Formats: sequence, structure tokens, C-alpha cells
Amino acid sequence: MFMGEYNHTIDAKGRLIIPSKFREQLGDEFVVTKGLDGCLFVYDNEEWQAFEETLKGLPLTSKDARQFVRFFLAGAASVEVDKQGRILLPANLREFAGLDKDTVLAGVGSRIEVWSKERYLGEAVYEDMDGIAERMADLGLGI
Repeated sequence: MFMGEYNHTIDAKGRLIIPSKFREQLGDEFVVTKGLDGCLFVYDNEEWQAFEETLKGLPLTSKDARQFVRFFLAGAASVEVDKQGRILLPANLREFAGLDKDTVLAGVGSRIEVWSKERYLGEAVYEDMDGIAERMADLGLGI
């Protein structure tokens, strides 16, 4: 399970350091794809395969399903960690997530989210957590 927040920078060549705690769970090769809310999602290979199987089960006749699958699979990239603990983020993924220099890597359970620091701080407004908690209860989540 991934958890925690880490701040890192992307270098001029588009390389990003993956925190050692995350590398231990991810291994030397894993998948990065477009995520929701304007970030990137990072999956270890096992979790990615499970996600792919779920996507394969969606009906091809549904336009929403086709767009959903295309969103996640067309932009996905398998990346490898170099000897310095960095990955090369493809340009299209950096552009999608607005990643220029300062980033936040956030462990959120089964995946890691990679955010531009500016975008992350804008999303991290937790003023209505009571209301969100109530809506989560409607989904069956109790605290």
C-alpha cells in the first residue's frame, strides 16, 4: 500500500526521482499513465494488470467505456528506474499533468499520484471534509 507525500523536481531531461519507499514496492519497472484530476497515476505491474483486466471487461459498445479505456491505455508508458532512482517521464504525460519542475508524489493506496506542486496545492483544499465524509458514508465507507 502506497502512502505519504514526497516533493521532488523534474530535471531538464524530464527525469523524476522516485522515493525509495515507493521504489521498494514498485520494483525496477512499472506503469505511468494519465490520471484523474490532472495528475499522473503510477501502478506497479501487478496492480496495472488487474486494472487492464477490469478495462477489458467494459463493453465495447459503450462510447463512455471506449473513451475511458482510451484515456488510460493510450497514454500509458512502461518506465524503468535508473541507477540514481529516476524515471524518464514521457513528454506527453508531463504536458498532460502540467509537470515542469516542482512535483509532489502522493501515495494513495493501490497507486501513486504525480502532481505538479502548484496543481496539488490547489487540489488539497480540505475545507469540506465533513461533507465529503458524509458522502463517503453514502458509498458505504464508515470511519
